[in-house]
Amino acid sequence: MAKQARRDSGFRTEKDSMGELQVPAQALWGAQTQRAVQNFPISGRPMPREFIRALGLIKAAAAEVNGGFGLLGKGASQAIRAAALAVASGEHDAQFPIDVFQTGSGTSSNMNANEVIAALANAGGKVAKAIHPNDHVNLGQSSNDVIPTAIRVSALIATTEQLLPSLKHLRRTIERQGKALGKVTKTGRTHLMDAMPLTFAQEFGAWASQLASAQARIEDALGRVRRLPIGGTAIGTGINADARFGKAMAKALSALSGVKFESADDKFEGIASQDDAVELSGQLNALAVALMKIANDLRWMNSGPLAGLGEIELPALQPGSSIMPGKVNPVIPEATCMVCAQVMGHHTAITVAGQSGNFQLNVMLPLIAYDLLDSIQLLGNVMRLLADDAIAGLKPRPDRVREALDRNPILVTALNPIIGYEKAAAIAKQAYKEGRPVLDVAAESSGLSLKQLRELLDPAALTRGGIHEGSGGGG
Repeated sequence: MAKQARRDSGFRTEKDSMGELQVPAQALWGAQTQRAVQNFPISGRPMPREFIRALGLIKAAAAEVNGGFGLLGKGASQAIRAAALAVASGEHDAQFPIDVFQTGSGTSSNMNANEVIAALANAGGKVAKAIHPNDHVNLGQSSNDVIPTAIRVSALIATTEQLLPSLKHLRRTIERQGKALGKVTKTGRTHLMDAMPLTFAQEFGAWASQLASAQARIEDALGRVRRLPIGGTAIGTGINADARFGKAMAKALSALSGVKFESADDKFEGIASQDDAVELSGQLNALAVALMKIANDLRWMNSGPLAGLGEIELPALQPGSSIMPGKVNPVIPEATCMVCAQVMGHHTAITVAGQSGNFQLNVMLPLIAYDLLDSIQLLGNVMRLLADDAIAGLKPRPDRVREALDRNPILVTALNPIIGYEKAAAIAKQAYKEGRPVLDVAAESSGLSLKQLRELLDPAALTRGGIHEGSGGGG
């Protein structure tokens, strides 16, 4: 009668090895999840969708493998697999309320998955014997190998499905814009000061090369992330798991996800350390460095439109001020820089988390999972915005570009082999002081003909480097 009253009041009684406690009547989770909900009211941020998807895939694969080994009955195997795939697809995300700041092994999240999947499997009414969260859903597993595996599975899938396609899209967009701007020549800059000229294609090409290098580094790191420690159970020995479990799980997860996984040769490493996740985070950090450089270049090139460089116009997306009418700001590059700063911060946290644990288990696994997946999602989203809402629609301002180029005193560098550094420097200083084109000043004092000077100081020719025709001798 008391139990019924409690259920009518919106709660039901659940029991685990520590005793009884009240669980919301409509919740699919059980006692261990409820304890974690009560123990960790910290951030209000549950584990990410991609991580829950990975847990569902792992539990589905385990049910399939254990069923194939004859360790689970056919009905139980099918029921658990179906329930786990429903979790993986996102149908029950509300049933995963546990805060990211929880037990360092992620045991709470593993048991959350076990309890929810068991409840779903039992609700189907197709199994003769009740499915137990530990004995059946968690068969052949431990939180200590499931959570490190879920980090790898979720990170590899998210990187493959979200980040790399966005990265490639951004790189292709930059390459297309560079090609479209063709041979338009502009002033180069070093130390934020005028330098030798280059083309927009060369400048954009450097950005594209940065991204190609970032992509290669990330893809190389993924080769190590795909190694799964599942099958190592508690510490790496594989206690309570079939000896074939690890390899069978990697094969099953590859089939379920469409992404290649392999069983780690040393499961002690995959449970005790998170070096591969730290490495991947490091490559995301390097990508963030590249993106911040590109975004800040765009901000500088767009600055003005009158008092800044004003070389390009980015698409106008929204009013830039609540008080200054007509002001338009480079909002997408600014958002990109903020994402990059967040990713750099995540990498610091992941670095600290990666070395946090003693002997056979890392104990900051949920934090690594959360920050790594957040970095992947943020970068994937902002790269598409940077490509589509900034770079694809930017336009050069030819008059401003040409004006700055004509008055660039550094063009005189091309005269060094002929008239010498000292004389060239004097021409540059005079041109800058008088606000005159280098060509005009050089025509007065270099001793070279106007024809020679036009050839030597041609900005387009200077973008090709080397010593150009018209250099009649050395000095």
